[in-house]
Amino acid sequence: MPPASTGASTLIVAASTQSSPAPVAAVPADRLEPGRPGYRRMSFALFAAGVATFALLYSTQALLPAVSASFGATAGQASWTVSAATGALALCVLPMSALSERFGRRQMMTASLVVAVTVGLFVPFAPSLGWLIALRAVQGAALAGLPASAMAYLAEEVRPKALVAAIGLFVAGNSIGGMSGRILTGWVAQAWGWRAALGAVGLLAVACAVVFHFMIPRARHFTPGSLNPKALAKTVAGHLADPLLRRLYAIGALFMTVFGAVYTVIGYRLVEAPFSLPQGVVGSIFLVYLVGTLSSAAAGRLVGRLGRRGALYLAVSTTAAGLLLSLADQLAAVLLGLVLITAGFFAGHAVASSSVSRTATTGRAQASALYQSAYYLGSSAGGTLGAVAFHAGGWAGTVTLGLAAVLGVVSITLYGSRAARIERRRPAAAMASVQN
Repeated sequence: MPPASTGASTLIVAASTQSSPAPVAAVPADRLEPGRPGYRRMSFALFAAGVATFALLYSTQALLPAVSASFGATAGQASWTVSAATGALALCVLPMSALSERFGRRQMMTASLVVAVTVGLFVPFAPSLGWLIALRAVQGAALAGLPASAMAYLAEEVRPKALVAAIGLFVAGNSIGGMSGRILTGWVAQAWGWRAALGAVGLLAVACAVVFHFMIPRARHFTPGSLNPKALAKTVAGHLADPLLRRLYAIGALFMTVFGAVYTVIGYRLVEAPFSLPQGVVGSIFLVYLVGTLSSAAAGRLVGRLGRRGALYLAVSTTAAGLLLSLADQLAAVLLGLVLITAGFFAGHAVASSSVSRTATTGRAQASALYQSAYYLGSSAGGTLGAVAFHAGGWAGTVTLGLAAVLGVVSITLYGSRAARIERRRPAAAMASVQN
């Protein structure tokens, strides 16, 4: 996930590989590129869609203390308003990507936005925590269709030399939506309550959906495919049988477990003594996400210097240092800890997610979609387990959970290093046996 996008970049990897056409002799002349009619409209449309998607997906995360107080719920119970959305998205990414192959990228994106935005307008009126969780689950399932289709649309409609810039705008929308949604809800909730905050996010998403509808150009190069469940199942099974891919999926899930736990619970810690920060200030803490833009962009250079495993070791070390530093009762130390956790997470996630596309030689779309599923399941599990740990042992309990997940990443990476050494020795041993 190169830029800081709360998970969006992994989605981008999947969608872009899913629909990349086979090499052809010439690129159609009517493909979009800067300076041509339609390119700017397409860029604004997908930027707006990205903002709506991730503003809605994490809209309750900065509001969890207020939601808990309103319904008399524990942190663990309230955390399901986030976990239900990310979990549903995780489960629906793969089938939604398959449906977009049959019914079209533009149609899938439009349907996803319409359903998610409509549900978003009902969310503020949820009469109980159970209803709120159920509505959030429906919203997450609907949102799975947009990132699963957006990059496929770009790969088909944009000239290759302009594709990176177009992807960058969609990623920027993801990142800004994820961050601004949390900040907006924090300040609105401080003035008018959490229901008004969710309503504000819903109206923001409506505006983005209107922009998308009127500005997205029609698809000119989409060719409908057939739904083939058997072929899909065979490809998925093949990826799950690959030991390296399984390790990468586990690493992505564990990194997101840490991140989901920390950012789900941090609001509870900061509104309590000794910090006692107002809701608006707590929402602004999510500006730390901007650190991820720098660390994920630097991940490629880290891999070049340290190798993939070396970069992962640096990422987990940075994350662990941030977790330990956040235990202090000084606000400056907590903020610095969040910076380190965020930087380590985004760097590690960028390394793992990009490695999936390099490792899978066939069915890259499905390989990346499986990574997305693991990633968002990690987010869902981290949010819920982190809240439970906080309820049981305070912030130290959440940090302990995070350190356990970090240790899991280290163990998997060490095992991968050992497996790679054994694999390298086999040809040499076989050659020596032949010579003898």
